[in-house]
Amino acid sequence: MTATMTSPLISAEAAISRFAELVRTGEVDEPRGEPRLGIDLGTANIVLSVVDGENRPVAGAWVHSTVVRDGVVVDWAGATTIVRRLRDDVEQRLGHRFTKASVSIPPGISEGDIKVFRNVASAAGLDTDEVVDEPVAAARALGITDGCVIDIGHGTTGVSILSGSRVLLSVDEATGGHHMNLVLAGAYRIGYEAAEVMKKDPAKQQDVFGAIRPTLEKMASIAEAALVGYEVPAVYLVGGSSSFLNAPDVFAYRLGRPVIRPVEPLFVTPLGIPMKEFRDD
Repeated sequence: MTATMTSPLISAEAAISRFAELVRTGEVDEPRGEPRLGIDLGTANIVLSVVDGENRPVAGAWVHSTVVRDGVVVDWAGATTIVRRLRDDVEQRLGHRFTKASVSIPPGISEGDIKVFRNVASAAGLDTDEVVDEPVAAARALGITDGCVIDIGHGTTGVSILSGSRVLLSVDEATGGHHMNLVLAGAYRIGYEAAEVMKKDPAKQQDVFGAIRPTLEKMASIAEAALVGYEVPAVYLVGGSSSFLNAPDVFAYRLGRPVIRPVEPLFVTPLGIPMKEFRDD
């Protein structure tokens, strides 16, 4: 059960694809207006994103990292060092100095943990322009104001329900790509890193999917519980751990409605972090 792409979403996908290309190649586009910086401290990757005054992606940088676990920064010094290094790299390539950045957070974390995310940016020499829930950032990148956004990261599954660009509900639970690795490691009696490699191997997608399907179903049950009592026009699936070919079908079956997974789901949330299109005043 796959939903049909609308024209605005097709346009958003073009921007998401370009951002992914910028991150992977190190290319930059000429900004139109003042560039804005976003920081995504993920469980598996740290991603910096830059958009211009028209919300067009113009630069990005990333690195694999384990400084965050289940939505909590567990290596503050390491996170700060990486953010500073990526910022320096982006500044050099763009020829622009940043003094502030927007920072994403998993929905539902404590005020104390939010402060840690802000402090990472501060220690890297950046004031916090805005703190953004990860699924809300994804909604911005997708150009939507209403619906349900499910963000499957390496450590957690976040669900946000939006209406008129306002968040009605945000939940986050510790089930993600990390838990897929644990399942694969147990099923195939291999180490954790070998399981991560296997999970990403296109040639082994069918075998992997068979093993991790119950984990995907658990994630879908998190979304199902969050949606109780809400009517939404569409459900969107993002995050690196949603990349499996049949993942949208698992969610669609459990939720009883079409599920849209955009192109390059890993890069949807990072791109939306510095965007201002749906910011509440």
